[in-house]
Amino acid sequence: MKKTVLVVEDEEILREIIKDYLLNEGYTVLEAADGKQALSHFEDHDVHLVILDIMLPQLDGWSVCRRIRKTSNIPIIMLTARADEDDTLLGFELGADDYVTKPYSPPILLARVKRLIESRYSSSVVEPVKNDTLHIDGIGIHIPSRSVTLDEESINLTHTEFEILLYLMQNQGIIITREQLITKIWGYEFAGDDRTVNSHIRNLRHKLGDKAQHIVTVVRVGYKFEGRT
Repeated sequence: MKKTVLVVEDEEILREIIKDYLLNEGYTVLEAADGKQALSHFEDHDVHLVILDIMLPQLDGWSVCRRIRKTSNIPIIMLTARADEDDTLLGFELGADDYVTKPYSPPILLARVKRLIESRYSSSVVEPVKNDTLHIDGIGIHIPSRSVTLDEESINLTHTEFEILLYLMQNQGIIITREQLITKIWGYEFAGDDRTVNSHIRNLRHKLGDKAQHIVTVVRVGYKFEGRT
């Protein structure tokens, strides 16, 4: 099934360039020139990924991201013309999975779209997967459905939060460096730094509540998951 990408960008020329690249790769494209139109498209269509500019009329990108995250964990890539690191971190704290700083290369943006969509929606498994469920100290992950439970109660994680938790749990007791997380989760040269990873971990811990104690910080190195199967 063709995947639908919602492009939210108020600059028409940039929006058209992004749309053309996506159409050439076989994606269905929805366009929005402001935040309110973006939310309307999101509510009315089956959207698989959002490319979201921060500086928008009507409703800014942060507000749009916040509202989408109330009901959905679809991948979100934020676009920003501002080099302020705090702005980028705010996007991550609101649940964005990635960000691209303007000016950017459309092929690089497309590569990030493809990786997120393939990671989130891949269905290439032909044979049944063994051990497709992890359950450690009340935290359950069902990998095929990408669902997470805490003591049998479902919780909603973003794409990136799910990938981080899965990777840590699959490597229980092993120290994972921040560089390893960046390579595993983003899969390309990443412009962020330790604060970016820390922001995702902080969001994940918040959602895990009392179970957050299982994600242990190894000072100046990274993280590890400690628990009993």
